[in-house]
Parts: sequence; C-alpha cells; structure tokens
Amino acid sequence: MRACGGSATMNSIQRPLGAKGSVFPSKKIGVSVFRNHVNWSSVKPCRSSQLEGSLVTGKPSTSVSVPIPEIGGAGSSFVDYGLSEADPEVRSIIDKEKNRQFRSLELIASENFTSRAVMEAVGSCLTNKYSEGLPGKRYYGGNEYIDELEILCQERALTAFSLDGKEWGVNVQPLSGSPANFEVYTAILKPHDRIMGLDLPHGGHLSHGFMTPKRRVSGTSIYFESMHYRLDESTGLVDYDMLEKTATLFRPKLIIAGASAYPRDFDYPRMRKIADAVGAFLMMDMAHISGLVSASVVANPFEYCDIVTTTTHKSLRGPRGGMIFFKKEPVMGVDLESAINNAVFPGLQGGPHNHTIGGLAVCLKHAKSPEFKAYQNQVVSNCRALASRLMELGYKLVSGGSDNHLVLVDLRPLGIDGARVEKILDMASITLNKNSVPGDKSALVPGGIRIGSPAMTTRGFGEKEFISVADFIHEGVQITLEAKKSVSGPKLQDFMKFVTSPSFPLIDRVSDLQRRVEALTTQFHIPGL
Repeated sequence: MRACGGSATMNSIQRPLGAKGSVFPSKKIGVSVFRNHVNWSSVKPCRSSQLEGSLVTGKPSTSVSVPIPEIGGAGSSFVDYGLSEADPEVRSIIDKEKNRQFRSLELIASENFTSRAVMEAVGSCLTNKYSEGLPGKRYYGGNEYIDELEILCQERALTAFSLDGKEWGVNVQPLSGSPANFEVYTAILKPHDRIMGLDLPHGGHLSHGFMTPKRRVSGTSIYFESMHYRLDESTGLVDYDMLEKTATLFRPKLIIAGASAYPRDFDYPRMRKIADAVGAFLMMDMAHISGLVSASVVANPFEYCDIVTTTTHKSLRGPRGGMIFFKKEPVMGVDLESAINNAVFPGLQGGPHNHTIGGLAVCLKHAKSPEFKAYQNQVVSNCRALASRLMELGYKLVSGGSDNHLVLVDLRPLGIDGARVEKILDMASITLNKNSVPGDKSALVPGGIRIGSPAMTTRGFGEKEFISVADFIHEGVQITLEAKKSVSGPKLQDFMKFVTSPSFPLIDRVSDLQRRVEALTTQFHIPGL
C-alpha cells in the first residue's frame, strides 16, 4: 500500500472517527478489518508528500507533487528523503511499536496517547531553532517567532489552570518532571537544606528525595537532606498527624506534595498549615493529575501551594515536557520568578526544546475545551469502575479505592508479587507496572501493581470496558499463581525463565487471554497515529 500526504492510511484509517467536532473517537469503529494484518512498513509516503513538505522541510503543504530537492551546494548535496527511505530500520521499529500500542491494553498510569495536532507541532521545523533564554532575552538572534510561541504557551498554561497572570507565573522550558523538580530545588534551596516528600514505597516519586539505609538513590537525596512522610498503613492514606510531628522536629525548608502511585487526593489546607508552622515552602508535583486539576475534577493545589510542577504527557495528554508554576509575590523573602527562571537557564538547562513547547501550547488550548473536561470526568469514572470490580473479585486496594486516575493493588494477600504478574500480563498484551505498596522491602520485586485509566479512556473506553479490564487482569493473576506453583526455583529469574521457555505449560491460556484482549483493544482507535 502506498500513499501520499493526505493518504488513504492517514485519512481513512487513522483519522479520528468520532462525531464531527469531537476530539475523542466513537467506540467500536470497525477497524477490525485490519486488526493484526496491518503491515505498517508497507505504508510509504510519496517523496513529495504534503506531510513531509509541511512538517519536515517546513515548506507550505501543496496538493501538487513536486520532486524533493537536493539540499546543499556542489560537493555537499544530499537528497532529503523521508524516514522510510532514509532509514528503513528505524521506520520498522517505529511501525512495530505502533502496532504494539494499537493491540495492547495500555494501563500504565503515567502514559497516554497524545493528539495528531500535538505530534505535528513536535515534528515541525521548531526543532531546528536554538533559543537560550526567555522571550525578549535570547542569546541568539532570529527568535521573534519562537518568542511569540513561548509567550502564547505561557498564557495558555495560566488559562488552562484558571490562574491570574498578576499572581502566578510559569516557566514552560523544563524538559520533563524530574528536571523541573530539581530546578525548583536549585532555585530555593542551598546544598544540604532539608526537604520532606512522600516515601517512594508509599507512593512517592524518586525526585522527592528517595534514599535507602545504604544508598542515596535520587540526586535530590545526594544534594539535600531528605526525610520522608508516609501513609498510615491501616488506611492507605497520608498520615498527616505523623507528617506534622516529624516536620516539627526535622524543620524542613521544603515540603513536597504529590505522588506517582497515590490513589487519593491531598489535603492541601492541612499541608499548608504544617508548612507555615515550620517555615517551609510548599510545593505540589501534580505530574500525574495535572489534567484532572485543569478540569477541576480533583482539588486545586494552586489555592495553597507556593510552587506547582508538572509533566505534560500524562493526564494532560501533551508532549513529553514539564512546567513550573510559581507565585509572583515574594515568598519568605525569595523572588520565585527570578530564582526559578535562572535555575532553568542558565542553571540547569541550555536551549529549550521549542518543538515541545509548540506541542504543549496545542495541548493547553485543548485543555480548556468542553471535550477535555468530559474526558477527565470519564477518566475518574472509569477508574472507579475498575476499582469496584477489582474489589468485587476480592482484591485489596491501597486506601480501599481511588479518587483519581489510578488504583494500587496489593497482591501480597494472594501470595504473589507485582513483578511476576506484570510479566504474565505483558505476555497477554496487558501493559501495566509492578509497584511498591506500603510495607514492601524490595522495589525490584514489589508487592503490588499500579493500574491507570487515562490512556484507554483516550481511546474510547467507558465503565463497561474497564470492568472487562478488571476481569482480564484477574484472569492473568490466576495464571500467574498457577505458574508460580510450577516453577522449581524461588527466585524471580527462575520464574521469568520458566514462563518464557517454549515448554511453558500455560502458554495456551496466556495466548487465549491475549486473543481476547486484542479483540477488545483493536475495536478502538488511537488518536494521532
């Protein structure tokens, strides 16, 4: 199959197929006609396609096919081929990944499917420009349109979270969430200042200061002194009383709210009170829930925090980047705007990724649409349906449910761990991740799995489909339990070797589960691909 820009593949197979004007596709759109039969490598763009013309060379697209020119002068010219012709090996890998995404049940809570519009911006000529500094203060020339773009992105970021530009500012240059966090630490802390974040085994994030008795794992814990707060293991909720007692003794300069595997909301008023009592800055890392915050389906951290950081590619459905929001009024004598901007550049970064900022501007515009708010409400509804069904099936969930986009399943009562379950489910085209749960001793063989709803909600899943998801996961867990009984050795590597061997006795059951999973997933479109 061969196609030009505006091709049959791009326009009929992968164009969003929902109702006119809707960002999200209708369910069960009949793409089963090419399920598991698409040879993506055979879909070759014409050498003068509109897509290549507008996004790769930066030239306006045209309906008239013209030969791709040679670039450069005598002795240095080269033909500006498309990817399929320039590098079939990379093209093949991308095609395989595209097919995997289409067939798989994508349940990793930190992943999502971004839009075609975002992908077009990220794949544009914006990637060519160097732009060290802020708008109007660039080191390089030729940045008038880059300035226009970044200012637009900043304005849309404030609008997306209903912020007053007189009270809040934003830096949209961070390369991702962890760099954004470290830029904040660099801005407001001195080496060996004290910080407090949620402990990693209790749902926190590496960049919030994780360390073990033997090793300072995160760079944050290397350069700053870290003490974690934790969950009350009897409830699965943040133990704010212990946080208050510990903060009173430890006297941190920064308290960090936010998590990577916490299914509940944070009590921002309580954390603000604790921070004020000990003289600490309060920062929220809303990387996982920024889309939910923008749509006002969870509590608003901006009402109580001094600084808010986020990634942009999770529930927000943007490109892979980061943002730092900061109060414009000085906080505890610190001009956050100047300190944070200087920490980003020249402190820790060079030129910003302008193509990412372009994609971010696109996604932030979408974040103010009615469709986006409806989508975020569906994310939460789907997650609650998933949680309810898992509990009906007898699973123990950390905190007993979910207020947001993820559930954390404690598998230890079943005598199994997250690493083994993750592997069996992966073999069945169910993609989720092993995850620590409170009380775990090992992050490599943790006792739980984390399941998220944003990605498959993007593809069009509703509550009914997420009940089926719970049933699929349950079936995979049962297979895992049987497989574990049949393994001769106790180690994880013994299990992995056993289930991937040609003689694995349960492979037919895994294959049957995979067939039914893919029969469901391939009924739903992936936007942007």
